[in-house]
Amino acid sequence: MKRTVEEHASRFDDHAADYDESQDSEAYRACAGLVIEHADPGPEDVVLDLGCGTGAIALALADDAKRVVGRDISEGMMERAREKAAEGGIENVEFGEGRFREPGYTGEVDIVVSNFAMHHLSDEEKREAIQVIAGLEPRRFVLGDVMFFGEPDPSEPFYSPEVDDPATVGTLVEAFTEAGFAVTGARRVHDQVGVLVGERVGER
Repeated sequence: MKRTVEEHASRFDDHAADYDESQDSEAYRACAGLVIEHADPGPEDVVLDLGCGTGAIALALADDAKRVVGRDISEGMMERAREKAAEGGIENVEFGEGRFREPGYTGEVDIVVSNFAMHHLSDEEKREAIQVIAGLEPRRFVLGDVMFFGEPDPSEPFYSPEVDDPATVGTLVEAFTEAGFAVTGARRVHDQVGVLVGERVGER
C-alpha cells in the first residue's frame, strides 16, 4: 500500500460528496454493471461489499438479496451511502468500518463483492485479503478493479501511480486459486480494468 489506511480514508472523506460524479467513465460503469450481474444474489443471500464507497454496488444488489453489508475505511463515503439508502427507502443494508484484511464482519456471508478498491493494496496485501475473504466461506467472490491485462500504456493510465498499485490479471488469478476459488469468469473491460469471478471449490 503506497499510503497508510488513514491517508486513504482522509482522501476519500474529502471526495465523498462528488465521488459518484467523478466515477462516471464508461469503463467504470461497465465494470460496476458486470460486478452486479455476476454477483447475482438470491432472496436468501447475504452479500458483503468490501470497499463499498458510496454504496453503488451494495444498494444495487439490495433488492435481490436478503441483506447487504458494506464495509469501507472512509466514514465520509459510508455516510453518503447511508443517505442514498434512506433516500431510496432501502432498509436491508448496513454500512460500517472495515478493511480487506480486517472486514469487521464475522457473520454468515454467501457472496463477497468489491469494485475499484483492492488496487490500493500491494500484491502481497491483495493475496492476504483474498485469503481472508476465502476464510468467510462465501460461495462466490466477484472482483471488479483496475488490473493489467497486458503492459499498461504509461501515457494513459487508468489509475494514479502515486496512490494505486494494480496487479496483473495473472497475479490475481493465482491469488484466487491459492485461496480455494475456481476462476469461472474473467471479463476485460479495458486494458487496465476487468472483472474476475471466483466460485468456492467444494461444498460449504
